[in-house]
Amino acid sequence: MTKGTRERKLPSGKILAFILVMFVIIMFSFILVLELPIQLALLTIWFMIMGVGIYLGNSYLHMERGLLQGIHEGMGAILILIAVGALIGSWIAGGVVPTLIYYGLNIISPSIFLMAAMIICTITALSTGTSFGAAGTAGIAMMGIGESFGLPLYLVAGAVISGCYVGDKMSPLSDTTVMTASLSKVDLFRHIKSMLYVSVPAFIISALLYWVVGAILSRGSGDLTVAKETMAGLSQTFNISWVMLIPAFVVIALLILKMPSVPVIMFGALLGSLWATWFQGYEFIEAIQTLYSGSSLETGIPFIDNLLNRGGVTFMLEVILLIILALGVGGLLQSIGALEVIGNILANWATNTGNVTLTTMMAAFFGVFFGGAAYVSLLTGTKITEENYDRLNLDRSLLSRNTEAGGTITTPMVPWSDGGVFMATTLGVSTLVYLPFFWYGFLVMIITLIYGYTGKFILKKEDTKIMEENNNEQTT
Repeated sequence: MTKGTRERKLPSGKILAFILVMFVIIMFSFILVLELPIQLALLTIWFMIMGVGIYLGNSYLHMERGLLQGIHEGMGAILILIAVGALIGSWIAGGVVPTLIYYGLNIISPSIFLMAAMIICTITALSTGTSFGAAGTAGIAMMGIGESFGLPLYLVAGAVISGCYVGDKMSPLSDTTVMTASLSKVDLFRHIKSMLYVSVPAFIISALLYWVVGAILSRGSGDLTVAKETMAGLSQTFNISWVMLIPAFVVIALLILKMPSVPVIMFGALLGSLWATWFQGYEFIEAIQTLYSGSSLETGIPFIDNLLNRGGVTFMLEVILLIILALGVGGLLQSIGALEVIGNILANWATNTGNVTLTTMMAAFFGVFFGGAAYVSLLTGTKITEENYDRLNLDRSLLSRNTEAGGTITTPMVPWSDGGVFMATTLGVSTLVYLPFFWYGFLVMIITLIYGYTGKFILKKEDTKIMEENNNEQTT
């Protein structure tokens, strides 16, 4: 050690507890007491962590590199947000989303709507590989239909988000699904097969719950006046036709062909602008402007105006800033050694399949809570706990499944994470309001823990080798 420098120390348990307590205090005091933006809270947390880092002997330049690395790891999500913002704006102006709402009101019965909303969003996310894209298109349409039926928007949002994350996690086109398999060193389709053990029962149970609750809420109401007024307002404002759905079919087809998601979504956004020009009476420059600033409409129905006057890149700017700041928090924690210490603590506790499942979910959720993004959660979930699986001779597909259950699935549950902010902003229902009705997410976590502690659907490495040998014999 040269003169004038200090030895870097890893944070102790007490210092980690201090960081956690200060994080929670700053967050909730800014949001609930001072009523200041979350972005300012995260910026304050930056300096709190830097102060701790300097106390531990870290240089500012070292922490800055960690901060920038943390932001870099989440840039994929930011690019998708920019593309989806443009897509929402042009698809509203081009009549794609209004047509989905109109046809939905014609076809779907109020009694089965919540379950249908979940299934429709599942199919959309499964086909496109993006929960954000599914929520920004089919999700917005479902919110409009649900409000027309007089259903509570927090319930509709819960069903929409549940469907979006079912499809996203089961899709081989999903960037987070691919990333989880890669980080876990697992074949992509083996990871998806492992997730099916959890996702299928969680999907069935939550779909049945939405069906029962929807049937109870719609019983005896029978008043479709608002739905009819909505259909009339949409038909007067937009040219409603199956032709308006062509951009959606094109985007889904290109994504199914495994084309890169960002350029495909941007191409879909451009198609929306062309549809606005050709079919909805927009001037070309005005239609292109919707990519940046979103749509501005007056249908005469206040809640539809509120629902459809959104989208564009500017619609996402606050969300993008929040995610950048949250990613920076994760990078700073990595740079001061907090994640390394947490990994050591969890490793000492992970002595059986139940504990290793719980610790992986905790490590992944740590990435969501402190890193603010699904990408961060996948890194913390896999890298902090992967050696525990090798030590217990567990197949890595269990690592990938548990990481998804504690990480990606929990992103819409945290108000400052990329998923939580996007869903709240896009659907118009705050995270803490829709959270109790995101039943699929809670069921995935519960079922995953049940499997871990009961030993159900837990593969050992030798089990996987036997399965692969049997498959090879069948193919030869």
